[in-house]
Amino acid sequence: MSPASAMADAPYFHEGSREVRFSVDVDGERVWASIGQATLRYRFRTGAEGDDALKTFWAHTAEIESAVRRRVAEGSLQPVMLREFDFRPERS
Repeated sequence: MSPASAMADAPYFHEGSREVRFSVDVDGERVWASIGQATLRYRFRTGAEGDDALKTFWAHTAEIESAVRRRVAEGSLQPVMLREFDFRPERS
């Protein structure tokens, strides 16, 4: 992958949808996914005002990517849109 391609694939915050959009490698395949700012706030207890969704995403990338992989294993198609339900203890 070229450096320009890697930059184009970097997680980013989509202002219109209020989501962080990103991709996850699942068994050698790129799977596109997103997680809303509200879900990040709910799951990771960030402040409602002035929180940085991308900063929260980076701080919890392993858990977020694990949730995407779990959803794909369960048969979800892309893009995988993570919700609060994906982070409940019984889902882990």
